[in-house]
Order: sequence, then C-alpha cells, then structure tokens
Amino acid sequence: MNLLYVAIGGAVGSTARYLLASAINQARAPHAAAGTFVVNVIGCFTFGIILAISEHRADLSSSTRAFLLVGVLGGFTTFSSYAYETFVMLRDAQFLQAALNAGGQVFLGLLALSAGYALVRLL
Repeated sequence: MNLLYVAIGGAVGSTARYLLASAINQARAPHAAAGTFVVNVIGCFTFGIILAISEHRADLSSSTRAFLLVGVLGGFTTFSSYAYETFVMLRDAQFLQAALNAGGQVFLGLLALSAGYALVRLL
C-alpha cells in the first residue's frame, strides 16, 4: 500500500516542483537555475519540519511518512533526501562518510551527466 502513497505523493510533488520552478524561472532569467535552487531549499526545509514532527511531536505512520517524505518531497526534490542522509551522517559524527556522500554525489553526478551527454554526442 505504501507504494501507492509514494506514487500519489510523487505526482503531487513533481507537479508542485514544475509549477513553482517554472514561475520562478519566468520571473528571472530562464537559465539562471533559480527555480531549482528555491525548490531544493524549500524541499530541505520542509523535510526538516516533517522529520522533527515525526521524531519529537507526533508518531507519523509509515504510510504518512512514505507519502510525505518519499512521495511528495521525493517528487518535489530528491535533494532533500540527499541532504537528510548527509545530515544524519553528520549528526552521528560520521564526518568522513558525510564528506564522501556530499562531495561524491556532486562530483560523480556531474561526471555521469557529462559522460552521458558526451556518449550521445559521439553516437
């Protein structure tokens, strides 16, 4: 059943990301990446709120957590999951793992994107 909640939440989050990022980018230069930047920050802030509520204020069900955190926020921005996982490593004093996760995802993500782009250009 959680899969259905994730799917529905993902549709909600993806639609919200598209609408918000489009509106922001239309108000600014189209290639300024402002929309993605704002979406990522809002997604991380919202993830933090929901996480704190679930850990300190209310016992959210696994279905609710799946819908909100994996579905809605996962569709809105996977950057919030990346930030959360790095946050947990830092909170647990796993500094090397946090640095490798943060730097590795950025570096390898850019490298993988460049490689995919170059592959298609070669074909």
